[in-house]
Amino acid sequence: PSEACSAECSSYLNADKVLVNGFSCPRAGGDARAVYCCGFQDVKYCCDDPHSFFPYEHSYMWWLSVGALVGLSIAAVVLFAFIITVCVLCYLFISTKPRSKLDTGLHLQMAVAERSFCSKSTGVRSQSWSGSRHG
Repeated sequence: PSEACSAECSSYLNADKVLVNGFSCPRAGGDARAVYCCGFQDVKYCCDDPHSFFPYEHSYMWWLSVGALVGLSIAAVVLFAFIITVCVLCYLFISTKPRSKLDTGLHLQMAVAERSFCSKSTGVRSQSWSGSRHG
């Protein structure tokens, strides 16, 4: 049979500076697997993870949370500004794009495909441009 493990949580001053008496884990009526003393210097409890005691005050976690929220807020603002900038630049690019093709300055005219003339001497009708003769 395996011997039950237990840990002692020593007495401590909580956040309100009130003395909390020490206790052993697992606590009576608590989870039988919670055999380790966990928490912080000012908040202690029983748990099942041997690496869950931190030698800091609980407010330490609050400052970590505030720092994480500030960092995430700054990152969100930068991302939002980037998205707005991309949208504005896309709008400006599309709105300033010319509606018609560029004017090269060369105006194309309809070329006369066939010029016909009659020869007075032969009476043969010739067509320049097409290269064929109709009779």
